[in-house]
Formats: sequence, structure tokens, C-alpha cells
Amino acid sequence: MNPAEIQAIKNRFGIIGTSPGLNHAINVAVQVAATDLTVLITGESGSGKESFSKIIHSLSSRKHGPFIAINCGAIPEGTIDSELFGHEKGAFTGALDSRKGYFETTNSGTIFLDEVGEMPLGTQARLLRVLENGEYIRVGSSKVLKTNVRVVAATNVNLLDAVNNGKFREDLYYRLNTVPIYVPPLRDRGEDILLLFRKFTNDFSERYRTKPVRLDSEARDLLMQYAFPGNIRQLKNIAEQITILETDKELPISHETLNNYLNPVQPAGRKALITLRSGEDSATSFSERELLYKVLFDMRRDMTELKKLVRNVLENEKYGGEILKDHQELFSSLNNAEPASHSHSHTPTIEPARLLSPVPPRTVDLDRYSDERSEIEDVMHVTAEEESLSLEDKEKEMIIKALRKNNNKRKYAASALGISERTLYRKIKQYDIEE
Repeated sequence: MNPAEIQAIKNRFGIIGTSPGLNHAINVAVQVAATDLTVLITGESGSGKESFSKIIHSLSSRKHGPFIAINCGAIPEGTIDSELFGHEKGAFTGALDSRKGYFETTNSGTIFLDEVGEMPLGTQARLLRVLENGEYIRVGSSKVLKTNVRVVAATNVNLLDAVNNGKFREDLYYRLNTVPIYVPPLRDRGEDILLLFRKFTNDFSERYRTKPVRLDSEARDLLMQYAFPGNIRQLKNIAEQITILETDKELPISHETLNNYLNPVQPAGRKALITLRSGEDSATSFSERELLYKVLFDMRRDMTELKKLVRNVLENEKYGGEILKDHQELFSSLNNAEPASHSHSHTPTIEPARLLSPVPPRTVDLDRYSDERSEIEDVMHVTAEEESLSLEDKEKEMIIKALRKNNNKRKYAASALGISERTLYRKIKQYDIEE
């Protein structure tokens, strides 16, 4: 496609930007739209993957048929089969009537399956049959039904890693990935960041009837260098915040002012919520049990260092020797951990004031304490039930707070907690939380 045709597509679907990666993705979407091939759109969360599914549908022969976008991660595991394929009356508790699924209601149209990587394995098998033969069976039925639906899927996770970890079917991956489209993250789109920021601020200034926001040269450079982990969604939120909160718009926004929105200061005394996702094998996450190991190991190490400091202070005090003799059992573990050749003349003199100095932060390598597990296994077995109950109480408390803060809207509560809506639904059932 020539640049004029690509720009026409952008104008039609409200896409802002001129980066080569974006243009290539649009070009592929336009070329594949005329076919019935299955498309897999990949890219980070918030990068605008749904816009490409609309391009594919609107430029296809199915454009007059229905289009529906489904967030697979937001549908509870127990109901996703019914949502997609329908169910018969009495198929399960609460199934008072028969119901058509999305594959039946969107016949001759297009289904956009967002977050397809979170789809349960059982549902994946049903989806594979639809893609291969156009056949499906309602929940609670034995009758085979036919559908003529085009599937466009999207994911922000590496499906090949999910295949290797047994979380995604390999045959379904290759069936979905007939034509791949990669949507680049915002940080890789160069000048598009400034174009999008200007577009968002102009839109918000019209909505809130204020003067448009301007950036000075240093602020523009800062905006270009920012990583934007939330991509376009994050940039839009920042643009709206600045438009509303910055009342003096006569002068351009400075580097310092913009930095306050890009890197907000954590309120004093407020701790970030740590989200523990079961079964997640990414390099940056670890299980609840790993966290408990880490906490116990850190506590033991800090206690050992505190004992060393106290002993060194007492050895240099006038009556410290008598105190050490009377309480030698408290320091017996240090004698086993240190070399036997420990003379008084080589003991460093530590002032008592040093005990009040803050301990500098250290980076803990998970591998360093993995060998120490055997020494604290007994403690873990004794406290496992108490710790588990404590963690569950805290988790339940955080979920209740998030629901109340967001007026019991699961979507926003799940976003605040950093978990999927499906996981939140499961936790609500698990803890019997009243909404």
C-alpha cells in the first residue's frame, strides 16, 4: 500500500502515528482482511490491538455481519464455555433456559478473542474444533452445530512460552497464528508519542473547556525517553491528568512538572500491593511459598547481624564480659558460624551509635537462600497454617477494600489489585465475599 492509502486507513479508524512498525502492521491487516484466514495479533497491553481487529473486520467481506470483542481473561473459567458456545436448559445449576453462545450469534461475522492466552485448556480444545471444522457443541448437549465465524485473536503474553509450560495447546497456537500481526509498543514508535499526546490533550481541552497543554523542549525530550509500560492507555491517562490539574496553561509544561506525572511519588506510609499469581512462571514473579522462604531467611540473617553488633559492643564495654558470660546461650549460634581463630585484638571497635544507623538496602538473590531451605523447613511446617491463614486474611481484606473503593465494579477492582477479572471472580467465590 502507498502512504496515502495507509493514511486513509488511519483517518478512518482513528489511528495516530507514522512509525514504520505501525505502518507495517496496518499494511498486513489490510492485506489479510480480504481473506478468511485466522489472525493472531500480539503486542503489549494498551498498545491498541483491538483497533487492528476492527480494520480486519471492516475491510472484509463480513463487514455487514456482526462483530464482537470478547476479553477471555475477564470471563470466569466456569462460564466461558457457556458464553462462547451456549448451553442447554438444565446443563448446570442456574441454567433455567437454553442460551445461544457468541459463536452462534455472530454467525457470518467476526469474533475478536482478546487475551486468548488466558483461555482454559478445555475451552482451547473446543475452540480448535471450531477453527478446524466450524463445529461446536453447546454445554449440556450432544448435538453438533455449525458456524461460519472468522476468528481474530490477540494476546500480550508469549504463547510459545505458554506452550512450553503446558498452559496453551500447541496445535491451537499454530492454528491461530496463520497470519501474525505485531503491534509495536509506544516506546518504539518515536515521534508518535508527541503526536498522540497532542491529540489527547486537545481532545481533553475541548471536553473540559480549557486551554490546550503545551510542552517545552526538555519536557518533550523526557516524554520521548519514557518507557510507557502502560503504552497508549497510560499516555492518555497522563494527558487527561495534566489537562485537568495544571491550571496555569499560559506557560509550557516544564520538565519537572511532567516528571511528577510520569513518576508519581509514593505517599508516605503507603505500601504497594504485592500480587501473587498462582502458576505464574515469569522471571520476575515467585510463589507465596518462595516469599515466605525469603522473609524467614532475611529475618534470620538480620538477627545474626544484630547479635554480632551487640556482642562486639559488649566486648568493648567495661562490664560487657560478664553480660556475655551470663547470656552466652544467646550467642552460641555465632560461634558455630564463625572461624575458631577469633581473637579479641582483631575485633573491630563498634560505637553504640552505629546500632541506630539504618542498614543499607541489599539486593537478595533467590538462589542464595535456596540452599538454606532445609534449615528452615521445620519452621515452615510449624507456621505454614498460621502464615497461610494470615496471607488469606490479608488477601481477602485487600479484595474487599478494592471492591468498596470501586463501587463493587470487578473490572476496576481487578485492575487496582493487578489481577485479571477472572482471578478476582474466583477469589470472591473462594472467600465468600458479599458484593
